[in-house]
Amino acid sequence: MKVRFENLTKSFGALDAVNHFNVELEDGELISLLGPSGCGKSTILNMLAGILPVTSGKIWFDDDDVTNLPPEERGIGLVFQNYALYPHMSVLKNICFPLEIQKVPKKEREERAIEMAKLVHVETMLDRKPKQLSGGQQQRVAIARALVKRPRLLLLDEPLSNLDARLRLEMREEIRRIQQETKVTAIFVTHDQEEAMSISDHIVLMKLGIKQQYDEPQRLYDEPANQFVADFLGNPPINNIPGKFDNGTFLPDGGSEAIMLDRFKSVNYTGRVNLSVRSESFTTDNAGSETLPCVVESVYKLGKDEMARFRLGSSEFRAYIPSDEGLEAGQSVKLHLKKRGVFLYRLDDGTRLLPNDAQAEVN
Repeated sequence: MKVRFENLTKSFGALDAVNHFNVELEDGELISLLGPSGCGKSTILNMLAGILPVTSGKIWFDDDDVTNLPPEERGIGLVFQNYALYPHMSVLKNICFPLEIQKVPKKEREERAIEMAKLVHVETMLDRKPKQLSGGQQQRVAIARALVKRPRLLLLDEPLSNLDARLRLEMREEIRRIQQETKVTAIFVTHDQEEAMSISDHIVLMKLGIKQQYDEPQRLYDEPANQFVADFLGNPPINNIPGKFDNGTFLPDGGSEAIMLDRFKSVNYTGRVNLSVRSESFTTDNAGSETLPCVVESVYKLGKDEMARFRLGSSEFRAYIPSDEGLEAGQSVKLHLKKRGVFLYRLDDGTRLLPNDAQAEVN
């Protein structure tokens, strides 16, 4: 089932928690709503589920306008952050409960519950109570309970935040497996970029209630639409080197020598910018005009690579360098920029500046 948001807005008094949100989510995909706390992602999920009324705009499930439908008529399966299992019920009865509400005959609902229990690998725990389960097992039961209704849409609200690191990794892989086996359209809310990048078909990245970019995970990383997207994705964070840009030349703050940036020579802009470069996008062996004269500040061993801190003008940045370079603190070096992972953003509003030949491709 496709999900379409049309100018969706949710206001709490003078605060717009979601502001003219427009996006179309494809059938059978797992889509993550990603962003920092307070960006509006859980608000969108609650409007999808019918828990929160919409201030303005519309929500469509395929060709059906569900904006004002009550929750029970939307065909939603919802998995909460705290699982919300009934402590006095067995695993089997927890999974069966939505079907009992729908007055599905006992034999059929138990058959469907056992089928879902097998899908999420808790079929040997059907007689246990929730308190006898680990956090990961409780999460599996919650997913089975959401799926047993055969929903049109599965919603997962920060479902892994209460698990330890090992279980989070295991469960995100399981959520992806289950979604692919059932082929249900799923929307996954998270603030964790690694979670979103690892399991999503597409990601909606949000800030202050506004969609920043909707794209495939790798493209979101490779072609960030603005400074916020570039800064939010990546570990270590992207390096931002501020300076003045004019006719393809870049003068870093505190620097005395302008750097020719051939890839940006067709950019018609003069003003303050960030030269934003991924840590893996520097090299010492590609001679060319895009050369950064730097000073080594410090070096950290990371097996076959080194993480080094460099200074360019008044800015410091991190770069991965092969360990056989033998860099030392205080050494002057010339770094070169690789083809990928190098961006230019206006300092005043974070807009990305693109060469003429790249404009159509990114847009």
